[in-house]
Amino acid sequence: MPDSAPGLFVAFEGGEGAGKSTQVRLLSKALKSGGRDVVTTHEPGDTPVGKRLREILLGHETGALDPRTESLLYAADRAEHVASVVRPALDRGAVCITDRYIDSSIAYQGAGRTLDPADIARISEWASGGLWPDLTIVLDIDPAVGLTRFSAPADRLEAEPLAFHQRVREHFLALSRQNPHRYLVVDATDSVDAVSATLLAAVESRLS
Repeated sequence: MPDSAPGLFVAFEGGEGAGKSTQVRLLSKALKSGGRDVVTTHEPGDTPVGKRLREILLGHETGALDPRTESLLYAADRAEHVASVVRPALDRGAVCITDRYIDSSIAYQGAGRTLDPADIARISEWASGGLWPDLTIVLDIDPAVGLTRFSAPADRLEAEPLAFHQRVREHFLALSRQNPHRYLVVDATDSVDAVSATLLAAVESRLS
């Protein structure tokens, strides 16, 4: 269950190339124009410690990491992220929107790396102090399409084989089916404006 806090916590999830960064920006802009206090953030890397962890986690120079090592580094980033950014925003009543959160670890390190997703969920819940989003938005896209949308070189996770990304997608969808009240799955191949309107309506309904 989501940990209670005065603000609203929204997490964007989904595979590579789904357009999360664009939709986070558009949702934040729309909410701010309506007078809302909005904090946008991301994982990994939106704290000083997190920036160093991000270099390890996504840089090709790191080479191969044991999946458990990778999972624990993401959990360390999350612990610092929640303590330094997310929790303070929620405690003051802001809408906090994060590009990736716990479900990314469950899908990528659990299903993607073929670890036990339940173990990853327990580690992340402990690292976050039990803070779950009020709303998790899954921007769904076929990895065969999403992986073609990049102009920049792929990072360590983006460069994984298609089968890895297919497992990730399938697990995001499985998570959404398990808890439909918390999740909103949106077709990321729809137009940017159509997706944006759907997401704004969903968030505003949670704020009313």
